[in-house]
Amino acid sequence: MTQKLVIYDSVFGNTEKVAHEIGKALGDATVKLVSEVNQSDLQDLEILFIGSPTRGFRPTPAIMDFFKNLPNKALVRVKAAAFDTRIPLEKAEPGFLRLMIKLFGYADEKIAKKLEKAGAYLALKSAGFGVKGTEGPLEDGELERAKYWAQIIL
Repeated sequence: MTQKLVIYDSVFGNTEKVAHEIGKALGDATVKLVSEVNQSDLQDLEILFIGSPTRGFRPTPAIMDFFKNLPNKALVRVKAAAFDTRIPLEKAEPGFLRLMIKLFGYADEKIAKKLEKAGAYLALKSAGFGVKGTEGPLEDGELERAKYWAQIIL
């Protein structure tokens, strides 16, 4: 059986919902909050998704700490994908916020780079799932989009 894991952090519950939808889409995947992940969870891993809300144009500190504490090349031969939740650029207030998003981007890109640095193979282009406002809820249709996006890796 293919070992599949979805790791996430969540602030307002939106990223958690996306993570669980990805887990369902993968079939028999384990879905864990980043603070609950052990090194043993990474043993014999074949597919890994990691997601975070975008906070200050980057992943949460818990996700960054996960990567900081990851042994060198711990994810070699793992097919991986990164995702985040975010205020979509086109929905952001014109002006300063849009400029900052264009300059600094979203969490998914930073997670993807960390996955590659850990030796993972990025099997999917990273994805962002839109929220309405700072706290959400998710934009209409985003859970369905997450499901179809995740299934591409199979």
